[in-house]
Amino acid sequence: MAGVTPSPDVSPVSAATTNGHFPRDSFCLNLSTLPDASNFVLKTTLKSPHLLDSPTGLSPGPNILNGFFKKRPRNMSQSSGTDREMSNDLSQTTPNGTAPTSNGEPRPTTKKRPSTDTIDYPRRRATIAVLCSRLPGKTPHFILTSNKCEICRSRKSRCDGSRPKCRLCTELNAECIYREPGIKLDAGDKLILEHLNRIEGLLQNSLANGHGLGLATHSPAASNSTSEDFLARSNGNLAALGIVPPMNGIGTWSTTASNISTMPKTHTTAALHLLQSPMIRELVSRPYDPKVLLQLEMNREQVFLGTTLGLDLSNTSAYVQAFFDRVNVFYACVNPYTWTNYYQTALSRGFREGPESCIVLLVLALGHAASAGSVSQQSPDKDAPGLPYFAAAWSLLPNLMTRNNLLAVQCQILTTAYLVYLVRPVEAWNILSSASMKLQLLLNSPGRVPPAEEELLKRVFWNTIMIESDLLAELDLPHSGIGQFEETVSLPTGFEDMGGEALGRDELWYFLSEIALRRLLNKVSSTLYSNTSPHYKSPAAASIAQLDPLVAELDFQLNQWYQNLPFPMQFPLDRVPLQNPVQTVLRLRYFACRTIIFRPYTLLVLQDESLALDSSVQENCHKCLEACVRQLEYITAHHAGHLPYLFQGALSIISQTLLVMGATMTGSLSALLPPPTTMDDIINNVVREMERYAHLAPSLRLSAEIIREAESKRQMWLRTAGLKV
Repeated sequence: MAGVTPSPDVSPVSAATTNGHFPRDSFCLNLSTLPDASNFVLKTTLKSPHLLDSPTGLSPGPNILNGFFKKRPRNMSQSSGTDREMSNDLSQTTPNGTAPTSNGEPRPTTKKRPSTDTIDYPRRRATIAVLCSRLPGKTPHFILTSNKCEICRSRKSRCDGSRPKCRLCTELNAECIYREPGIKLDAGDKLILEHLNRIEGLLQNSLANGHGLGLATHSPAASNSTSEDFLARSNGNLAALGIVPPMNGIGTWSTTASNISTMPKTHTTAALHLLQSPMIRELVSRPYDPKVLLQLEMNREQVFLGTTLGLDLSNTSAYVQAFFDRVNVFYACVNPYTWTNYYQTALSRGFREGPESCIVLLVLALGHAASAGSVSQQSPDKDAPGLPYFAAAWSLLPNLMTRNNLLAVQCQILTTAYLVYLVRPVEAWNILSSASMKLQLLLNSPGRVPPAEEELLKRVFWNTIMIESDLLAELDLPHSGIGQFEETVSLPTGFEDMGGEALGRDELWYFLSEIALRRLLNKVSSTLYSNTSPHYKSPAAASIAQLDPLVAELDFQLNQWYQNLPFPMQFPLDRVPLQNPVQTVLRLRYFACRTIIFRPYTLLVLQDESLALDSSVQENCHKCLEACVRQLEYITAHHAGHLPYLFQGALSIISQTLLVMGATMTGSLSALLPPPTTMDDIINNVVREMERYAHLAPSLRLSAEIIREAESKRQMWLRTAGLKV
């Protein structure tokens, strides 16, 4: 099967609409302040020929140190979007209304030949001329804007300009939105007005809701106008697609609304939602409520903390080193420069009291777990690796649960990390929710966190966001509310080197890359899988028309993320084995994101196979299925992420396997997959791997049973249909 080919680095929606694209998170990563930053050669361009510069103004730029998505100033002399349909300034026209030639002479006028087209709407574009005044001290000018609705603009199709609905929108039963004439501003004017509008919106929202003024002192969105650019230019396009973000003022997000990069409260991303799809539904004997996995986890027995008495401290140095080498790269929440002080304090207290003792014990537990390998490979008759240290730390937690300080939060994050390793998602969520409440108290109390602890605050905050998002992606759990602070907490920049002995390096490369990808994954779920997503409530043909600009833009953003990975994190897209477990995890996460971006097309074809006759739909289905296969073909590669992602990774495997099973039973989709014998081997390996996970959690046991039954029925169906070779 052909290798994955990311879409060109040109935002399709931006090209189809007038600078209208979906919001891109702007991560201002000042990585130059990181320890050991000088040891890395940062690669900003990939060898892949399809990753080109984006004409939308969103480009990584020449230096990755300036951010994942760096805003490039647009040369206002270049035409784009509505500028391509505009005339020049009044001063650039001759009295007869024609543009002058290079020598100043009027151009000869020519009469346009009448159109002989028989279509029932005018071929010539209707235009609106508006006299606009610029900022004080600047001359007025005319602009001519195309009288084209946002649906026709996004599809690059002609619009007959009918009001209140054009012909195409009437056929699609879509809301017909016409862009109002705008003001042509230069880049500086536009930036000033957008920031003024953002402040105005925040003020209006605060006054309308009776709240005090709580403007953030540092906001990634305020420091880079990407989100405001999007809202100012494509507000109508979103409304036309049925996705209308709450607005305050002119082009601002509502501060009370859920951030678009947090998981939606209701979504269909999770694995068991695929059982509602035709063909896949035929593979299971009875219907399953998607909430059954959560119910199973809530009813399971409590955590068994083992029978070992006393602590074995003979291997502590090895476990500590394993933690900083293999665990802290994922969580980045333990300071290697102050670790010795923590350890000495814990040792002086006999590991019996205090947050330092709890942190040290949890580090030992996670270090031992990392040394032993995946918990799925351990004997179910023995205690899990690191459990004695975790049991000792667990006994200290009650005294820390009521403390509202960062050390208590740090203990809870590490506790959550070990519970995730044990595949205890509900217990992990309980501890994480308590940490979230503490963080919200601290973030709502300016000055409560001393400057020396601000870096730790950022790290535990982003850990809370990411772990909660991973759990919410698969289980219908309540949201803690921590996402409301996402735009007020900046990204980590590095712990301060205190000059003492450090047992490890302060690695932030993976942590920052994962923050960006997690936010994009959340955005995909919000845009394509929430209960407000338009294509789930529309006929198939209309769904595809609505999907195209959304999916194209999300795919563009995923490729931007990949292009801007720091050099130590960059992974090849082709099928080569990776020795670096961190790169392996990122590659699996990349393909998981790519799968859910293109999955709606495959689901629509499973519902109506005639849609696959469209070459564009077929190509998008191919991208989805290929990304699925890339996650399943070497199933043991998922062991690289056994610490943070075993539970979520296992359910992701279930999702991709169910999807390719349904595809093998559909003629148009099976042609996009590897040969049937290869697919049989891949699916059988998945079934065996899931059976190894079954003893870890009742939700995984049920998942293993579903996938085993589905494969048995698939084989029977293929033999009956005569499709089995």
